[in-house]
Amino acid sequence: MSTQVVEKRDVAVVRKPAPQYRVLLHNDDYNGMEHVVAALIQTVPSLSPPQAVDIMMAAHNHGTALVITCAMEPAEFYSETLKSHGLSSSIEPEN
Repeated sequence: MSTQVVEKRDVAVVRKPAPQYRVLLHNDDYNGMEHVVAALIQTVPSLSPPQAVDIMMAAHNHGTALVITCAMEPAEFYSETLKSHGLSSSIEPEN
């Protein structure tokens, strides 16, 4: 009869947070300010109307504006949805 010793090892699992992406709104000369604000609010429901106005004005004054920072899949969704509203948008890694 053989006796086996089973050694238990603690395995530490280190989970890295998902990389974050910045959704950018680019200024254009085609869309009215009201349309941009409405599209932002429809696309990113967590935005309040004053936040949407601030984002629209930042894009207007500086060429681009940060809409939201999130994981890649929602960032792609937000960017594509803004594009479907006729706006110019892109994503980039946060770091």
